[in-house]
Amino acid sequence: MIYPENFEQKIGFDKIRQLIKDKCISILGKECVDELTFLREPDAITERLLQTEEFVRILQDESAFPTDYFIDARYSLKRIRPEGTFLDEKELFDIKRSLQTIYNITHFFRQSDKDGETKYPTLSALAGDIPVFPKLISQIDNILDKYGRIKDNASSELTRIRRELTSTMGNISRNLQSILRSAQSEGIVDKDVTPTMRDGRLVIPVAPAFKRKIRGIVHDESATGKTVFIEPEVVVEANNRIRELESEEKREIVRILTAFTDVIRPSVPDILQSYIFLAQIDFIRAKALFALEINGIKPILEDKPLLDWASAKHPLLFLSLKKQEKTVVPLDISLDHENRILIISGPNAGGKSVCLKTVGLLQYMLQCGLLIPLHEKSRAGIFEQVFIDIGDEQSIEDDLSTYSSHLTNMKFFVRNSTSKTLILIDEFGSGTEPLIGGALAESILERLNRNGSFGVITTHYQNLKQYAEDHEGVVNGAMLYDRHLMQPLFLLSIGRPGSSFAVEIARKIGLPEDVIAEASEKVGNDYISMDKYLQDIIRDKRYWETKRRNIRQEEKKLEELTARYEKDLDDVNRQRKEILQKAKTEASHILSETNAKIENTIREIKEAQADRERTKYVRSELEKFKSQITDTEVDNSPVSSKIEKLQKRQSQKKKKKQKPEIIPEKEVVTELIKGDAVRIEGQTAVGTILEIKDKQAVIALGMIKTTVPVEKLEKVSHSLLKKETRKNTFISAQTADSIRERKLNFKREIDVRGMRGDEAIQTVTYFIDDAMIANVSPVRILHGTGNGILRQLIRDYLSTVSGIERFHDEQVQFGGAGITVIELN
Repeated sequence: MIYPENFEQKIGFDKIRQLIKDKCISILGKECVDELTFLREPDAITERLLQTEEFVRILQDESAFPTDYFIDARYSLKRIRPEGTFLDEKELFDIKRSLQTIYNITHFFRQSDKDGETKYPTLSALAGDIPVFPKLISQIDNILDKYGRIKDNASSELTRIRRELTSTMGNISRNLQSILRSAQSEGIVDKDVTPTMRDGRLVIPVAPAFKRKIRGIVHDESATGKTVFIEPEVVVEANNRIRELESEEKREIVRILTAFTDVIRPSVPDILQSYIFLAQIDFIRAKALFALEINGIKPILEDKPLLDWASAKHPLLFLSLKKQEKTVVPLDISLDHENRILIISGPNAGGKSVCLKTVGLLQYMLQCGLLIPLHEKSRAGIFEQVFIDIGDEQSIEDDLSTYSSHLTNMKFFVRNSTSKTLILIDEFGSGTEPLIGGALAESILERLNRNGSFGVITTHYQNLKQYAEDHEGVVNGAMLYDRHLMQPLFLLSIGRPGSSFAVEIARKIGLPEDVIAEASEKVGNDYISMDKYLQDIIRDKRYWETKRRNIRQEEKKLEELTARYEKDLDDVNRQRKEILQKAKTEASHILSETNAKIENTIREIKEAQADRERTKYVRSELEKFKSQITDTEVDNSPVSSKIEKLQKRQSQKKKKKQKPEIIPEKEVVTELIKGDAVRIEGQTAVGTILEIKDKQAVIALGMIKTTVPVEKLEKVSHSLLKKETRKNTFISAQTADSIRERKLNFKREIDVRGMRGDEAIQTVTYFIDDAMIANVSPVRILHGTGNGILRQLIRDYLSTVSGIERFHDEQVQFGGAGITVIELN
């Protein structure tokens, strides 16, 4: 039960209703807003809150929710119930678009997330049994085009009629143009005149003086009388035919629409049911938009009378101050079975009435299924009745004074209040002589307390404050006031009564001091002292509450700082593990390379036997590799010990053998020829000369070809060549596989455009080496033209490379000076 009848106007809910209505897309949703009522069933309230909460998520996720055509076609559907009636083109087009919207909405809600659960379970349940009509939509699409007009192919008869209409209109237009050109050439009609329509017939505008020059029917004249509109007689019959065809077209369209209406008529009840769903969606969407505007949420709802709110805000005050770029002071309030009735006292204009209205409005909104602006941890209960007494209800017609109207309300409250009633009373006991008014107010408060009712009551009466201190179920509350700045703080403090600050406010306004002193004497020092002590208590409480709040803030900061440091420590430990793991991996890789190098060195030393130069060369290479490993910061002590063991073992082996070193003698020759067995100075590898040209020799060292100056070659015996070939010490299987792979993957062209000079030279060097190894010629370097700097750098380098026979520009049709072609020996 809600009391009185104008309850919504008293708390401002009528304005909330209008704000929600303004956010509706269609009249369908606005009707739902008008039907919004106070609910008492917890399940119904929870369902509506969840629906709105889910739609808030849809809006926040910026999902592509269909909101195109919320069209109310219910009147048209109800109108076609009698046989013989039909829908016109616009009505059918509206039905089609709205049914398409309903289908899209139901499809949207039935979508599932990755876990197979619906994203919006409450809204999906709402859309679960709603009938949709995809087949009907498809049938309408066969009749109407995308602009809502009947298609030419809606029937074969309509196709014929419109084809004939088009043909006839074309003939008329051609005849009129011919007549018009003739008339223009004779000067009867101006050059810029064109045929126009009058009464649905094509006519020619002519000056009155020449109207007899063109034979035909005068259909109309201009408002000034300076132009007449003539239908030439040669097109009269054609225009008559057009009239006939237009009538036939209308009859055929009516026949098509009537036939299709007969198809729709059996489905009208189901279609109307789907429009109810469309109205609900529009209404829920409007509530969600309003909730986003006021930062509304769904509190923790309990099926019992309860108010445990934090950071509650009056939505209308919030929106008003938001426009002024100001913030509203939130309200913290708690009513439970131990403290059911709150007596709020404090100075005038201190926020007592706003506090009372906030409680009434938010509780009413909540039980109407609206999200309310609270902290997310707030708890809210359900009341079966909400009564309010606020404002002046005096009535001359009903012979009611201000106080009489208050007493009438009190009588209703006392008789009808229960333990599930929320009572809101502003300025309790005012309007009559203070002594008896206070006594009556205390008696009424006693009765309401015995009934177990919940309530918020504002007052200035001292006896009501005292009653709250002395009786269970009732608690005092004060609206805080800054005595130094002499201004209200709009903060509610529960637990102690508040002072009216009458003397301080009178002094601030400028009332004469002697008047204030005289008034203080009349009430007595005890009252003044009591009020002063009350103010001191409120001040001290406010001080310690501020301290406690600051401590909580510091504790929160400390907790956040601790959490951040713990997170940083976890990150450091994780990074340390990653670095260690990476170092271990690199060390393992280096160790593998070292083992491979050592094994290769052992094999070469064994194969070299007493070849001192070869042993010295291998050792030097191993020392180089060892120094490279030592330079790294990875601990390679196992590698060093292995190298030392190898050196000791090799030294012992030499001492045991004590064989003289055999160094192949260099044959003194005056000239080398193709097919000679040769060796490069300082190396043990033996190869065969393939070609000699200009003091440069191309030799084959196993599977590798290389170009070496003749003076760096030593001729050796063919027996040594065979021996080296059998040992196959120069190229390992791994090297041979690598060479084969490079040959297979080698490309004859390289692109160095955009590279710096040194980068391009390095790339070209590797490219030429690969080309020589793969024995591929010619090859191409794509360097572009530009200023020619990169081209010159590359060619300067190529001129120093042995093994290149010549290089030149590519042919003009293939790139010209932007490409250098290299031919190898």
